[in-house]
Amino acid sequence: MRILVTNDDGIYSPGIGSLARIASQFGEVVVVAPDVEQSSMGHAVTHSRPLSYKKSPIDFPGIEAYRVNGTPADCVALGTHLRNNIQVVLSGINMGPNLGNSMWHSGTLAAAKQAVLLGKKGIALSTPAGNSEPDFVALAPYVEKTLKLLLRDPNEIGLYNVNYPPQPSGICWTRQSMRFYDGKIVPGKDPMDRKHYWFTVIPLEPAEKGTDRWAVENGYVSVTPLRLDLTDEKKLSSLIETEKW
Repeated sequence: MRILVTNDDGIYSPGIGSLARIASQFGEVVVVAPDVEQSSMGHAVTHSRPLSYKKSPIDFPGIEAYRVNGTPADCVALGTHLRNNIQVVLSGINMGPNLGNSMWHSGTLAAAKQAVLLGKKGIALSTPAGNSEPDFVALAPYVEKTLKLLLRDPNEIGLYNVNYPPQPSGICWTRQSMRFYDGKIVPGKDPMDRKHYWFTVIPLEPAEKGTDRWAVENGYVSVTPLRLDLTDEKKLSSLIETEKW
């Protein structure tokens, strides 16, 4: 199996090193990641300047690794161009969850989506991060179990979003939580007494059972199959039936 590993936290993140090591058990791995952090970049692509890549300053033992002056989606596009035999793209392990509506602006998930747009399997992997770094060693057995589950057919074109609680007790299939959230702006001032603003997200309702948020809150690894087609089929059918020109 030929696997490209990327992320949105950047080449220096410990999460990508952990994922690359585990992925190497499943096949030939190459790392292509942003040279700086690109969190919450979404599916941005670079078109107004050229991209370039350099050898990673971080050593990934036994694995080729490169840094790119671009976004997570750029890394996948460039990486699969340079290695046109890539079958699977793994994105992560992100330091911070990508649950529910946060999928819309996740750079981690965007890299997996870019893989699917290019005809590859894409898997995004994330875990919460607080004041201390996630325990990637403790998570490793469940990361391996998840990859065994999702890589049984490397040629399947599919998109999956995986989230790990700090101490997993099992794995479950989930759907995306669709509870609305409060996109709150928090004003503040810097040391020079200049105004600045932080964007933060506060869930307004408890998670629904069977969703990604519910799973992680209850100690389960959440695995959510996704699709690129955003069409509201129910709404479309209703409009076709009722709106006549």
